Amino acid sequence: MHQARKRFGQHFLRDQGVIDQIIGVINPQPSEHLVEIGPGLGAITLPVLQRVRIMDAVEIDRDVIAALKVSSFSVGELHLHEADVLKFDFGSLRANGPPMRLIGNLPYNISTPLLFELIEQRTHFQDMHFMLQKEVVDRMAAAPDTDDYGRLTVMLAPWLRVEPLFDIGPEAFRPPPRVMSTIVRLIPHAAPPFVIADQAMFARVVMAAFSQRRKTLRNALKTLLSAEQIAAAGIDPGLRAEVLPPGSFATLAAQIN
Repeated sequence: MHQARKRFGQHFLRDQGVIDQIIGVINPQPSEHLVEIGPGLGAITLPVLQRVRIMDAVEIDRDVIAALKVSSFSVGELHLHEADVLKFDFGSLRANGPPMRLIGNLPYNISTPLLFELIEQRTHFQDMHFMLQKEVVDRMAAAPDTDDYGRLTVMLAPWLRVEPLFDIGPEAFRPPPRVMSTIVRLIPHAAPPFVIADQAMFARVVMAAFSQRRKTLRNALKTLLSAEQIAAAGIDPGLRAEVLPPGSFATLAAQIN
């Protein structure tokens, strides 16, 4: 039996009922190009491959790759790419085809930087279905003026629609993680829901605004914007970042020359 490796953040799904539920919400079709991040021992890979017959998977653990080559041989055509997903060019898999569908049980230790990397490559994807730490999904999908609302929420908002689907307990995995997990669906927006004139400046404003949550915008953004500039954007400088909708941060960024 393959031993899960802590450095890769491995937790192998083993609950067949949960596996069936995940396959049900993904609903893979033979005409679609499915790509999996971190297939592990194939709990999701093999039933998806059985439906689509051909798919790609990106995996960093060469021992897992060797096992998957054996287990997938009679199921379908699985193209395995040994790579660090944080450095992987998904466009190389798409070629001239339609947008791909991305799935995966994302390693929790790299989930946030990976999400930011996938935003940069979002035009290659029709949708994404991921298993993530529940508290991360809660932050991704949070509404303004709630405890979970923050930088991650706002940075995803221009690019992705976030749909939490269902939670999964630790007992569904080997070894069991110390946290709850959630299956989430991410759908790239056809066009951003609000205008961002300068993406780098938008990111700077968001980071500064949430660097100390209890600070007012006047204080949190003082190195970027004056109170007068914040007011000129139609926003009260005495408010805190956590009460502003994502579009307001783009409005603030537009005030910086």
